[in-house]
Amino acid sequence: MTAATDRFALPGILKLQPYSPGMPIDELQRRLGLSNVVKLASNENPLGPSPQVRAVLADAVQGNLALYPDGSGYALKRALSTYHDIAPECITLGNGSNDLLEFLSRIFLGPGRAALFSAHAFAVYALATQAQDAEAVVAPSLPADHPDAPYGHDLAAFSRVLAQRDDISLVFIANPNNPTGTSLSAEAVEAFLATVPPHVVVAYDEAYFDYMAPAHRGDATQWLTRFPNVVICRTFSKAYGLAGLRAGYSLSSPRIADLLNRVRQPFNLNSLALLAAEHALADQEHVGESVTLNIRERGRLTDACEALGLRVLPSQANFIAIDFGRDAAPLQQGLLEQGVIVRPMASYDMPTFLRVSVGTERENDRFLSALETLLA
Repeated sequence: MTAATDRFALPGILKLQPYSPGMPIDELQRRLGLSNVVKLASNENPLGPSPQVRAVLADAVQGNLALYPDGSGYALKRALSTYHDIAPECITLGNGSNDLLEFLSRIFLGPGRAALFSAHAFAVYALATQAQDAEAVVAPSLPADHPDAPYGHDLAAFSRVLAQRDDISLVFIANPNNPTGTSLSAEAVEAFLATVPPHVVVAYDEAYFDYMAPAHRGDATQWLTRFPNVVICRTFSKAYGLAGLRAGYSLSSPRIADLLNRVRQPFNLNSLALLAAEHALADQEHVGESVTLNIRERGRLTDACEALGLRVLPSQANFIAIDFGRDAAPLQQGLLEQGVIVRPMASYDMPTFLRVSVGTERENDRFLSALETLLA
């Protein structure tokens, strides 16, 4: 249906289908009248924020929330500067790392330009591209039977596309990738970046960086001097357990940071988010505990699913992608009816898969029990 007010709406906006996040627990409780629901759909940290963050927030809500937050994010940027050993003018704060992806799209995309990203990559890349009336160029993924990263990013395919087209202005790379969980070696990414034309900006999305095995990580900040067209995007929503407060940031050249701050709203992080992120960054012990839990439970979930005859993609994130070899929609519905929320992957052109976040031992047991019931 169209309306008169659509006349001057951007064509890309009119064609957009809004992003559909994981179903909230309250919604499933309302729908089915359930009282005991487990959510393993949105890759949240099952341990939540650190005790230090909880304590500082409890004190902060007693303060004067009628005042605007620090629009510059001075204290958080100073903490990030120390943590990453990078100048504050290279840091841009965002309302989650999604904010930074949107900023980059607004700055570097538009009619006559194109964004490049992989098949089976984060849905926001396509949405942000379409919203700017730019073209989405989707590189084929690695094959389903690839020994290390099935359905993962094929950087050779990226390079071939870049060699063939001169209208690509923005490249999105997720490492690890959502929703597959597959990862790229730091050496492979660095070699690819050396082939990217200097005028093409690369958004290097490290939302799940903390969950990667140390041997896979590398330090992307070391690339920024050599590759000033790279923008590293990070979030506090995953390993730091602050998904409900929305805080993220990017690391880049001072020039790109300056451009990002021109489109960033002055109060895009509220006072509680700024404070929580600063103290979460300081509590690396809690991050370590979260990662340790994830490694243990991710392995246990993988082993249990494979014992049921299912295929699980190799994951370096805090979720697993499970291939059921048939349409997974009825299984997702069956899990919902048992009070377990997981993520369907049909919108990622992977209709036989479900993505399951790694929860606590109790939450994962609940999922496995429900799954066994359905498969039986």
